[in-house]
Amino acid sequence: MRQFLVGKNFFRDEFGVDVKNLWLPDVFGYSGNLPQILRRAGMGYFLTQKLSWNIYNKFPHNTFWWRGIDGSSVLAHFPPEDDYNSRLIPTGLRKHETNNSEAGLVQEAISLFGIGDGGGGPSENYIERGLRCQHLNGCPPVHFSFAQPALEKMAAYGDKLDTWDGELYFELHRGTFTTQAAMKLWNRRAEEAFRAAEMLCAMAHGAAAKDGNGAPRPYAYPAEAMLDLWKRFLINQFHDIIPGSSIHRIYAEQVPRVQAVVSRLKELQTEAARALLAADPDALTLFNPTSQPFRGVAALPDGWSGATLNGAALPAQREPDGASRCAVEVPPLSFLTLRRAEGVPHAECVESSSVAFDESSGLSRPAQARSVLENALVRYVFDPATMQMTECLDKETGRRLVHAGEPANRLELFEDIPHCYDAWDIEEYALDMRTDAAVIESVAAVSGPVRSGLLVKGRIGHSPFTQRVWLAEGSKRIDFETEIDWHEDHRLFRVAFPVAVESQEARYEIQYGTVARPTNDNTKWQHAQFECLGQRFADLSEHDFGAALLNDCKYGYRVKGHELSLSLLRAAVHPDPDADRGPNRFTYAFLPHAGNLADSDVPAHATALNQGVERFEGLAARGAAPLPVVVDGPVEFAVLKRAEKEDALVVRLVEQRGVRCRARIAVAPGAGRLVETNLMEWDDLGEVDTAKPLDFAPFAMRTFKLVR
Repeated sequence: MRQFLVGKNFFRDEFGVDVKNLWLPDVFGYSGNLPQILRRAGMGYFLTQKLSWNIYNKFPHNTFWWRGIDGSSVLAHFPPEDDYNSRLIPTGLRKHETNNSEAGLVQEAISLFGIGDGGGGPSENYIERGLRCQHLNGCPPVHFSFAQPALEKMAAYGDKLDTWDGELYFELHRGTFTTQAAMKLWNRRAEEAFRAAEMLCAMAHGAAAKDGNGAPRPYAYPAEAMLDLWKRFLINQFHDIIPGSSIHRIYAEQVPRVQAVVSRLKELQTEAARALLAADPDALTLFNPTSQPFRGVAALPDGWSGATLNGAALPAQREPDGASRCAVEVPPLSFLTLRRAEGVPHAECVESSSVAFDESSGLSRPAQARSVLENALVRYVFDPATMQMTECLDKETGRRLVHAGEPANRLELFEDIPHCYDAWDIEEYALDMRTDAAVIESVAAVSGPVRSGLLVKGRIGHSPFTQRVWLAEGSKRIDFETEIDWHEDHRLFRVAFPVAVESQEARYEIQYGTVARPTNDNTKWQHAQFECLGQRFADLSEHDFGAALLNDCKYGYRVKGHELSLSLLRAAVHPDPDADRGPNRFTYAFLPHAGNLADSDVPAHATALNQGVERFEGLAARGAAPLPVVVDGPVEFAVLKRAEKEDALVVRLVEQRGVRCRARIAVAPGAGRLVETNLMEWDDLGEVDTAKPLDFAPFAMRTFKLVR
């Protein structure tokens, strides 16, 4: 969404042009929520060529209506020439007639001529050939034009055009969901840092702050700095940077630059927090910038032996890494202040067992040896020789998700030698070519009042790894915090969780929504989806029960039959022979839940695992967070920021569960009038009557301005 906001504003500011079409000739698949995002940005047209590269299935249309998960539609055009490096020669141009699925109806097509790979554009020879083909007998007549008029002519065919519903899955380049893990990790961290920074800066806008001499001054939203950071960040979502298909130099330079963006955003958060909070050397304030309550574990500042909340001592534990942690619950869009306290009971983690294995003599363990993590809600049992999960009992529902005959948490390596495009592709037969499973060297169990865990050391292939497997009190989610020193070539590292859940489809998180994909291979279209993109989770549910596999920086999922699995690392050698080699850190998590996905707490856990809470040491909350609007309803308060072109605040609300609902918005006194607008913030769609509830269609995204 920010690509459109920043990009369209640039074109309007610099050229006076309102861009109406999305031009993406060479991108590797298209999200099911993109049509809605386009419509909300005032764009009704979309062009790509890449799906002509599909391996198994020829896409059935060249000009059609593309409908997204919310019901929004845009006119889509796939040039029949099947070439984003067209030479404008008759043999290629003839394909616009012979390869056109809408031949006989649609009389226009667009030729993507010039040197597309590398962005060189057309030379004089291309122009000359195009001019000669204007009236050449036997060749479709050519004329030079902007794309928009041609797309508008195609849209005039109206309901005579067919409709494609849902995502546009690309049957190739699936390895780009995983390659170059550091870029993907920092992309995720930056998205989260922007959300929190904008929200805090918007709340602090106009609040009292202090200058260097201690004199009061108004806090000003850092609009110019924020836009500069967005531009620095968004360039990294360019093809081929974020897919992982660039050369080594790109990542050597750009990963540190995204890290610097995140660091600067943290500074902006702190500056805003100083305007909102009071100085207190014995305070730690946590901020939850989401609509989901944060229930989790928070690290205490160095030197703290304990903490209190509203005068009451919190259970805390010192863990093997030396840090002290306590369990907290931070309400949505709220501050929570903990205070340092001496003499508060502080529990040490207790190492209850340690198991070591001698590879030379085989597994030296009693046959009944096992490692157990358990609380009042759930029980997990592991075989310490493999760290595979042999039992998962959801005590709330009585359901057993995992059985010893089909263990979960299988860490495995597969041979990964793509047929052609190394960094880009995973072949369908890769998962039939397992080369290694995890070898466990030691397991130590620790327990405490906040959470219990297993500290695991092992290796897979030539790569040593450690895992800290944590189960918090009062939670069903089990986290696998993983550090690995990756030294493989042409290998794919995956984790799999077979579960006792039967469903014909799984749901994957995408941008501001979810998409359903089949778990069977009844058709070639379904078989082709052997690796799929997901954001923070994939979920497999029956009507009343399910399980989700979550992550904090990964994107490559596979859910087939009753197995959830996730790609963790690849070891491509071209075009970057050093891709991902060396230290890597990531967390994946497993979560059983009652109800289906829409009724579950999976999104809340995914948010807690990723967005988490922001920390401000030495600052205490003066009261409730000064939100300019308060939302009551099952929608996500996704964005609070300053408007791009005026001194107003922008609020974005999103329905993410796929159900119709209502929400009420209350405006704080003096905050202004609430006016609905579009994604671009250019058009006022009418003032909102806050006395009435707002209706949200499934997956609807609505944007509002607070105008003084």
